[in-house]
Formats: sequence, C-alpha cells, structure tokens
Amino acid sequence: MMKSLYSGVSGLKNHQVRMDVVGNNIANVNTHGFKTERVTFQDMISQELAAASEPKENIGGVNPKQVGLGSLIAAIDKIMTQGSLQTTGKNTDLAISGEGFFVVKDGEKEFYTRAGAFNVDKDGNLVNPANGLKVQGWNSRVDENGTKYINSSSSIEDITLPLYSKEPAKATGEVIFKSNLNASAGTVPEGVTPEELQKMISDPDPKKRKGHTTTIKIFDDQGMERELKLQFWKVRDNVWRASVDVTDSSQVSVDVDSSSVGGQNTQVAGNKEFELGFSPDGRLVNVSDGTDSQSSGMLAAKVSFRIPGNPEAQSFELKLGEAGMVDGITQFSSDFTTKAIKQDGYPMGYMEAFSIDNSGTITGVYSNGVQQPLARVAMAIFNNPAGLNKAGDTMFSYSMNSGEPNIGESGIAGRGKINAGLLEMSNVDLSDQFTDMIVTQRGFQANSRTITTSDQMIQEVLGLKR
Repeated sequence: MMKSLYSGVSGLKNHQVRMDVVGNNIANVNTHGFKTERVTFQDMISQELAAASEPKENIGGVNPKQVGLGSLIAAIDKIMTQGSLQTTGKNTDLAISGEGFFVVKDGEKEFYTRAGAFNVDKDGNLVNPANGLKVQGWNSRVDENGTKYINSSSSIEDITLPLYSKEPAKATGEVIFKSNLNASAGTVPEGVTPEELQKMISDPDPKKRKGHTTTIKIFDDQGMERELKLQFWKVRDNVWRASVDVTDSSQVSVDVDSSSVGGQNTQVAGNKEFELGFSPDGRLVNVSDGTDSQSSGMLAAKVSFRIPGNPEAQSFELKLGEAGMVDGITQFSSDFTTKAIKQDGYPMGYMEAFSIDNSGTITGVYSNGVQQPLARVAMAIFNNPAGLNKAGDTMFSYSMNSGEPNIGESGIAGRGKINAGLLEMSNVDLSDQFTDMIVTQRGFQANSRTITTSDQMIQEVLGLKR
C-alpha cells in the first residue's frame, strides 16, 4: 500500500510541474518571440515480483510480474515553431521569418533571441531597450576608392548607426550615355563658324536639324553643381563629332585613352572635341579624339577641367557604350534622344533616415539623395535550437546540447529572412493550453484520489486489531 501512496505523490508532483509549464505558456501568450513548452512523462522504475520464464516441453512461458513505482518527468520540450508576424510600422522592429536568432551581447556574454523589439540609444547603438544588450552584426567599412562595403565574413561587432552624420561630397567620376543620334540628319560641312553650327544644331524644324545638344548636372570635388554640355553633329556618313563644355570651368579638354586597349596614349591639351564612328547598321564601333582611338570594349572619353581656386585638374569619364553593341549611343533613323542618363557625383548631405531590408542590411538615406550601407544584422542558427538554455528576457544561451552557433547573414545557409516593421508573436496556442490544463487538472485529481483511497485501505488494516 505504501507503493501506491508514493506513486500518487509522484503523479501529483509531475502534474504540478506540468501545470506550472502550462501557466507559464499562458502568461506569455502575448510575449514577442516566446516559444511554448510542453511536459512529457515517463514511468518510473518497476519492482519485479516474479521473473519471466521461458517455454518448456510440457509448459508454456510465463511473463514477468512487475509493479510500477510511479512516474517521472521525461522532458520539458521547447516548441520552436514559427510564431505569427505582427505589423508595427517601426523600422527598428525586426522579425525573423524562418530559422535563426538575433545575436545580442552583454560585454562578452552572448545571447540569442527571436524578440526583435530593438531601438537606437543615444550613442547610435542598436540595442534591446528592455535590458540594453547590444545587437550584433557588421558595420560598413570604406575601401581605398571611398566606397562603403560590409564584410560579413569578419567577426561580429556592436551595430552603431551614424545618425544625422555627414556624407561628404563626391566628385563625378563617370557619366553614362544612352539612346540615339538620328541617322537621317544632314551633315555639317567643315569650316562653319560656331554661330552657324549652333544654329544648325538647334534649328526648331526637326527635319532641318543637323545635330543634338544634351546636358546633365555633374559635381566637382567640393560638391558644387555644374552643367556638362555635349553637342553632337554629323560630319559625314556614320561619323559624328561631339564638343564638350563644363560651365564655370577652365581648360576643359577631352582625351581618348588608347593605352587602355594596348596602344600608346597621346593627350592633346585644350582639345574639346571627339568623334564617334558607327557601323552601317547603327552600332557604335569607334571613338577618337583625333590622335588616339578606341574600337573595342567599353568606349569612353576622359574629360578634364579646372575650377577657380583649385589648381588640381578634375576629370571624369564619358561612358558611350560597348563597341558593336546597342546599349549606349546608337545611330538609327529615329528622333534624337541621346542623353546622359546617370552620373555618380553628389553634394554633401546629412543622414535623415534609414531602412532595413530582408538581408538585414541597414541602409542610410541622406538629404542629397544618396543611399549608403551602414551595417548588417547578424543571425545565428543551431543544430538543436530546442537544446538552448532559457536565460530570461526572452533570450537563450548556448548549452552543451544546442550545438555551436553558426553566425552569418540572413537568408543564407538555412537562416530565415529578416522583416523590418514587424514583430514575431509567441507561438502559444490557447486552445491547446486550456485543453492541457483540463487534462492536467484531472490527472492531478486522479492521483490525489489514489492517495486518499490508499489511506482508507491502511485505515481498514489498522482497524483489524479491534
């Protein structure tokens, strides 16, 4: 009888633990990033009253006789399924769609969490505002060309955002041209005056127009806006000449660098013109400054100029198109549409906002229209995420059975994608929890009946003496 008493006690204890877990799940039904848990039981060791015997010639085998001594908690499992995503609209709120955890640090202590309710502190650090732990990732670096990049193969570090910082001005390095020169345009004879040339190029009658003018805003070393003006006119069949000018600048010159394609470059100071040669089917095949020429690869001309107060010459490239292709300037019997579509310079600006994409890359948006990568949020995955230790504050820590953290970019090697402006809700299912609560209550009640019934039986035994 004493066995049944203690079996009942083990059942009470186990069901109490199960009730504690159910209560914790329900308490965290609205906790972002929380993962529900479940309790599983197993029977305790059994006392053997009689051993099993094997069959013999004249009698069959006998099964063992065993009495169980109660139950044990087999495991308290973490259910690491995906929680639903809730829209918040806050750009520093991050949710993971798929596997993985955000990495946060307290000094050298590393923790992992699915709760992405982050914020920026006064020093620009991306942190969990509930406990101040710093979100880990990779900050951008600047290469020798002044281009920002993120090296996600390096060690993780605290993410720091340079809020309201300055982005220095960048001088224009290249201007890219596209579209068409009208092959039907008439030719301009040699020796015309600049005034006559201008009149022919800008004739209001498209049928009489013999050239085309295009402009684009470019920037010098100080970020000052200047206008680049190119005039194109036809000098003979399949050959066009172009003249370059930059406003408020001096010593403008154009040079076609033939040394880049195996020749020897000869630069003519003060030359502001170059020629474009086309194939009969309208493809750009050659560019020349009268001394040097290019006829393969990317055809380009280098423009140099000086500005008042700066003795150093500044230069940029006119990217005219791939030789033999139709991706740049072409010559077809269609309207003039040739223009510069893109240049890479900009003035100084201040960072006004930032955004986070699915790869976890944080991009700064500056007042001059420039967007620069600032940092990238790191993610960790584990072979056995259910083996992590709970560390409080909806965080987990490494355990001997979780496996080592595999840290890298989101969306790669099994890591989920990061969604900005959303938070992951807990994966607690209330219908399951309330059902579990009823089953747990009945199990507790039944075990208590085992104890009271055993007590009554002992009472009957004690009454035999009377």
